[in-house]
Amino acid sequence: MKRFLMLTVVSLFTAVSLSSCGYNTMVSKDENVKGKWAQVENAYQRRADLIPNLVSTVKGAADHEESTLTAVVEARAKATQVSVDPSNLSEEEIANFQQTQDAFSQSIGRLLVSVEAYPDLKANQNFRELQAQLEGTENRISVERRAYNEAVQDFNTTVRSFPNNIMAGMFGFKAKGTFKAAEGSDKAPTVSF
Repeated sequence: MKRFLMLTVVSLFTAVSLSSCGYNTMVSKDENVKGKWAQVENAYQRRADLIPNLVSTVKGAADHEESTLTAVVEARAKATQVSVDPSNLSEEEIANFQQTQDAFSQSIGRLLVSVEAYPDLKANQNFRELQAQLEGTENRISVERRAYNEAVQDFNTTVRSFPNNIMAGMFGFKAKGTFKAAEGSDKAPTVSF
């Protein structure tokens, strides 16, 4: 009976110690980061889902822009193949994901620039709606990436702060990677008419 009572006291003490040392906080913040990452992926998936409609609309008006359209389709395929395991959100994994998505964004940009040569297409209501949807999606991606970076900052601060860093090391909590600006985005684009 004494052993059972002693085991119960030790178990209760361990549970209280773990909860007061930040373990539950780290679990909660880790789950928040994973949820924010899911929203980032959701926003990128929305964009990938819109692209076939945009390509079909442009293709109808611009058959001779086949190379641009092919590049967009190929970039979309690559972007949808790259996935990141939410339990391994390292700097390298995020950078690889971001590089693929940036290539996709660039191909979309080239597609939209090529549309300038087709006034009938630009005036088409369906195309304008798709373009507005794409713009809205890009804004959502930006918002979700910001929310993810904020959640990662909160998580990383927690797991790197003393005494949480001791418990984080014991239980395998590691700092997560964040999104960074695309290379060259610190320079303003040149606009000429």
